[in-house]
Amino acid sequence: MSLIFKRRSVRKFRDEKVPDDLIENLLKAGMQAPSSCNSQPWEFIVVSKKEDKLAISKMHRFAKPAEGASHLIITIGNLNQAKVIGMIEQDLGACNENILLQATHEGLGAVWLGFHPIEDRTLKLKEYLDIPDYCIPFSVICVGYPLSDGEVRLRFDESKVHYDKY
Repeated sequence: MSLIFKRRSVRKFRDEKVPDDLIENLLKAGMQAPSSCNSQPWEFIVVSKKEDKLAISKMHRFAKPAEGASHLIITIGNLNQAKVIGMIEQDLGACNENILLQATHEGLGAVWLGFHPIEDRTLKLKEYLDIPDYCIPFSVICVGYPLSDGEVRLRFDESKVHYDKY
């Protein structure tokens, strides 16, 4: 469980490019996630151009970390690939968490920026990246080398655990 407890949201990055093989490892980890009926409805756009990262960083007020990241991984849900449409958010959530954990394993920092289901955010991303209508831009994961080491904060709260019934 040490990897899980070590993971944190990193929003500031060093000005250093992450090698392509490490980005590929993140994508492999994402694609290893469980999905409803094993539909694997995910697709990805990897963004590394400075002007594109800047544009995406301005798409909503919490997207600022995108500007300083080495790469952005846009996770997309392909509705034509999903076997149970109502489960696509869970499928992509599992995919995202795998990417975040692999980033921690690789010594990288990452943060998950939520876009879906907020319509104005998803429409901006769809238009900017030419994402087809049968796809949902789910999130932007900013990846890079962390600017600083952050403290690990344990979040276990026994008051939120119930046994047998609420």
